[in-house]
Amino acid sequence: MSLTTLSASEVIQRLHEFDTVIDARSEGEFAEDHLPQAVNWPTLNDEERRDIGTLYKQVNAFEAKKRGAAIAARNIAAHIDREVIDKPKDWKPLAYCWRGGKRSGSLSLILSEIGFRVTLVEGGYKAFRAAVVEDIPRLVSGLEFRVICGTTGSGKTRLLQALAAQGAQVIDLEALANHRSSVLGAIPGMAQPTQKRFDTLVWDALRRLDRTRPVFIESESKKVGNVAVPVSLVEAMRQSTCLNLVLPDAERVALLMEDYDFFVRDVEHFCERLQILTEFRGKVVVEGWKASVRAGDIEPVVQELLTQHYDPVYLQSMRRNFVQFEQAKLIAPEDHSTGAMAFLAQQLMAETP
Repeated sequence: MSLTTLSASEVIQRLHEFDTVIDARSEGEFAEDHLPQAVNWPTLNDEERRDIGTLYKQVNAFEAKKRGAAIAARNIAAHIDREVIDKPKDWKPLAYCWRGGKRSGSLSLILSEIGFRVTLVEGGYKAFRAAVVEDIPRLVSGLEFRVICGTTGSGKTRLLQALAAQGAQVIDLEALANHRSSVLGAIPGMAQPTQKRFDTLVWDALRRLDRTRPVFIESESKKVGNVAVPVSLVEAMRQSTCLNLVLPDAERVALLMEDYDFFVRDVEHFCERLQILTEFRGKVVVEGWKASVRAGDIEPVVQELLTQHYDPVYLQSMRRNFVQFEQAKLIAPEDHSTGAMAFLAQQLMAETP
């Protein structure tokens, strides 16, 4: 039998050593957050966990444990039959549950009795979460950020994608958050991650970086939609070198019409989102925008949203929060196309030591 435990801080340094990371919690707990590349093998699923909890409260702990053990044994057997039969003897799994207790312990004991070298996360997911929160400031410290600034529609995300495609180090917070970081930035049909999940995704991106090379990142605020950017990362970004991406208004409108084409396809959804701006722009203005959208005159509305709402708010925020914004180097692609962004990315890469 080979069964060992590692502290959460040791685990986050040694994740690459394990062949499979097994999350023994329920599917609901797994969806809220989990270790990078983890697979979900619930010892008890959501419904079973609720039922056993009810039995524990309404009858007693002994009866709950008996029933729970029977269910867990069946589930573990199914996991082994489905996932483990083809594993070689030198397979090295890492397992955890909520606090490193019964659920992952039961699974790990059986796997170790088979002859596998199994490692448990001491303190489980709860300890991992605390270790991640503590580790993010360490990972941020010393990184050289190049902050891509620019008013709404200037193509910051397209430029980040072009930079990443050419081998630059990039952290795309909007991609991690499933949100385009504005009042109208929610992406239809795509839910945002929980705060815990977002933190883990950011940590996972940070830990993979080469600390000797610069990191390109967009000039986000403290929140991207409903999730908050880690404080240490926000503070580092605000002190970093800025690049100011500039596009003519007509090009910005064209870019937004492409990237937010779901608003063009569903004008009532667009009007619903515009309603949120009433407290900022007033009822008369917003009702006028909605009437234009319903009449098919969407581009003039996008133009007014940029010049009357987004640009003043963005510029005020940048000047207040990003200490090097006024000294930012202006960068201007030929147009809003992906080809123009790729060419600009090439230029930036050539200038980057």
